[in-house]
Amino acid sequence: MKKLRFGISGMHCASCVTLNEQSLRQVRGVTEASVNFAAREAAVEYDENMAKEEDLFAAVEKNGYRVERSADAGVRMQHEHAEVAALKRGAFWAVALAAVTAVLAMAGVRFGAAVAGVDAALIVQAALAAVVIFGFGREFHVGMLKKARNFRADMDTLVSVGTIAAFAWSVYGLIAGRMDSYFETGAVIAALILLGRYFEAKSRGAAGEAVQKLMQLGVKFARVVRNGAEADIPIADVAVGDVLRIRPGEKVPVDGEIVLGTTTIDESMLTGESMPKDKDVGDKVFGATLNVSGSFEMRARKVGSDTVLAQIIRMVSDAQTNKAPIERLADRISAVFVPVVLVIAAVTFLGWFFATGNAAQGIVTAVAVLVVACPCALGLATPTAVMVGTGEGARRGILIKNGGALEKGKRIDVVVFDKTGTLTEGKPKVTDVAPAPGTTVEHLLAVAGGLERFSEHPLSRAVVLEAARRSVPHATVTGFRNVAGKGVEGTSGGALVAVGSVRFMRERGTDVRSLEQKVDEFERDAKTVLAVAEDKNLIGLLAVADTVKPDAARAVTALAAMHIRTIMLTGDNKATARAIAASLGITEVVAQVLPQDKAVAVTELQAKGAKVAFIGDGINDAPAIVQADLGIAVGTGTDIAIEAGDIVLVEGNPLKAVEAIALSRITFRTIKQNLFWAFAYNSAALPLAAFGFLNPMIAATAMAASSVSVVVNSLRIRRKRLG
Repeated sequence: MKKLRFGISGMHCASCVTLNEQSLRQVRGVTEASVNFAAREAAVEYDENMAKEEDLFAAVEKNGYRVERSADAGVRMQHEHAEVAALKRGAFWAVALAAVTAVLAMAGVRFGAAVAGVDAALIVQAALAAVVIFGFGREFHVGMLKKARNFRADMDTLVSVGTIAAFAWSVYGLIAGRMDSYFETGAVIAALILLGRYFEAKSRGAAGEAVQKLMQLGVKFARVVRNGAEADIPIADVAVGDVLRIRPGEKVPVDGEIVLGTTTIDESMLTGESMPKDKDVGDKVFGATLNVSGSFEMRARKVGSDTVLAQIIRMVSDAQTNKAPIERLADRISAVFVPVVLVIAAVTFLGWFFATGNAAQGIVTAVAVLVVACPCALGLATPTAVMVGTGEGARRGILIKNGGALEKGKRIDVVVFDKTGTLTEGKPKVTDVAPAPGTTVEHLLAVAGGLERFSEHPLSRAVVLEAARRSVPHATVTGFRNVAGKGVEGTSGGALVAVGSVRFMRERGTDVRSLEQKVDEFERDAKTVLAVAEDKNLIGLLAVADTVKPDAARAVTALAAMHIRTIMLTGDNKATARAIAASLGITEVVAQVLPQDKAVAVTELQAKGAKVAFIGDGINDAPAIVQADLGIAVGTGTDIAIEAGDIVLVEGNPLKAVEAIALSRITFRTIKQNLFWAFAYNSAALPLAAFGFLNPMIAATAMAASSVSVVVNSLRIRRKRLG
């Protein structure tokens, strides 16, 4: 068995996914086929003795789609950007021409000049409508034909039949010398649907970039040590067992363990945790993490597809591909509605023809059936609600990537928060300053700030910022020295000064008993303790921690009011996790979670029947964000988490997650209302049209009324209170 992934261009709805999956599964030798709508990618498992790659490509191409044979992610991304640009141009011109058509029709403009007995204004309307419906709206009709070949009907069928019906009736009116025409109806329908598809394609394109962004994190070269000499080699040439040298400020090339030296490594891109980790001989290091300070040598243990970063990339891709595409309610309705309407129209024509012998009367009545069933309201039901909902979200700093996110959001009953950067600020901050007896706060911060300003360690920056916040000038320090993994030293005012861990102070012979109770207190609260000494005298303590965001507790309370469980998931230690959770009112905590286990934790909740929203901001959160029923990325986090999420919170405020879920519920409820009323209008009017009680003019009026009601109902979303 062989597994193959390849790109597909030209898909614009869940029905495209279904059609391609069915076609691929019909190929002899294929055991499984899954098409990823967001990534425009197919994942196929097949027996290569029975099927070839070209067989799979042909199965997709026969449906009218284009296969992206290039494995280069950059090339495929260029093609996708070109597709979105084309949709943008088409939507812009379609809206512009439809607007002109509508103004001419609604104002009853007549030019006075006639062509073949028809006023030139009507000829212009017909020409403009034809360009919009059959030119820019060509994809509707092509889509209808593709579905028809497979005996399926969807929104393409509805839009195609509706716009062609409106145009055909108008052309008939011109030929018959009638004054009424409905060119603007078909043109406006086509233009609005095209505009909606552009916005959707743009959102999908952003979501599909997550894996490419992950791939860009790795390094291209590694410095290998062989026979005592250094050489830079391509990352692909690194083998298990190679010894690599990493300098300060460089990224770790692959996964392995330190064999020489000590250092501090920022693993936030991998773990999402803000505190850098001190590393010594024998400790594990991971590819794409940042070496903050100290040079070291490591032995490669995992390379290529076996590294943790590669596994995260694979997990994000698999989670996207394996997730079933959302089937829109309108498509489910149209699958039955459209064939029924076509049958009713055909029966209506035959009935009137045989009853009266008047073919013209039969055509007029059948057209009335098609016009009254024209899916303007049905086609607008979802897009208008989504446009208003997403617009309102954007105004509030909530970026909703597609209508599917709104549908998923309304079902959520469990919200899983990542801790660092989501519930907390994501960066260390001095929370407590405890001077020793006989020492002032100012002197303590002056000495600590004077030393730490020479260091790039995040804890050092927190100390320097605290001194600046309190307007404390730095003490003059010379002879700065970094003691890797322990602290920093220097000379100030003739005394040997130091800042570092309590253990470091004890090793220096500094007596910390005077503040030992404070040390215990800070450590119980899961804070990092920095001791400051002059010579061997302790002059005070600084407690550093990642502080909770101001609105985090309110967000947890608001979710509880919505009957939604909250769970905190973090890679941090249990003591820190429990301390943070307790301050927020969260009772369910899962701590010390590895990156790959976050997605597993979400899967376990889903297996128990929960509808899960995951909220995070780190690269390690991306697999869980994708795996969740609703992925919410904090905008202040990494690009990867942002691209992977269904919803992005621009401000990084946890309360925005509450508003996002509330907005999802309100918008989806509006969509269902719109669909009900749109379908009710058509269902009530169809019998009247079929029995001749509605002429096409009245039918078009009824159709317009249903459309107006849908738009007005959608606009009500703006007045709803969220959270």
